[in-house]
Amino acid sequence: MNNLRKNGGFTLIEIMVVIVILGVLGAMVVPSILGKTGEARMKAAKSDLRTIETALDMYRMDNFVYPSSEQGLEALLTKPSGFPEAKNWTQPYLKREAKDPWGNAYQYISPGSSGPYDLFSLGADGKPGGEGEASDLFASEL
Repeated sequence: MNNLRKNGGFTLIEIMVVIVILGVLGAMVVPSILGKTGEARMKAAKSDLRTIETALDMYRMDNFVYPSSEQGLEALLTKPSGFPEAKNWTQPYLKREAKDPWGNAYQYISPGSSGPYDLFSLGADGKPGGEGEASDLFASEL
């Protein structure tokens, strides 16, 4: 009888203790991980803005001007047709469409209010203004 007990596996109580321990650990860890997604999206948006700024500077080096507001950030992906100032455009300056981590398009205005262009994300809510994750992120403020 002792041999059967040793080879029988785990008891129901042992399995329940392990499940309770995993549940307690999950209850402590999951909220801290979920709370960081907004912060991670903000950091990703800032990184994207820096990347787009670099692409805009490379566009300017090749074509001697920044894309116009009419051309928008699309000028970094495909050669603008009907714009003679983009005659030196040879390859895409960005690998993908410029969308922020919340799925909204980055905003580009040229000329800008305080420089050659304004580049920004409207945040999680996709509307001007806001606080926290919904706040606007401007490339000029990075």
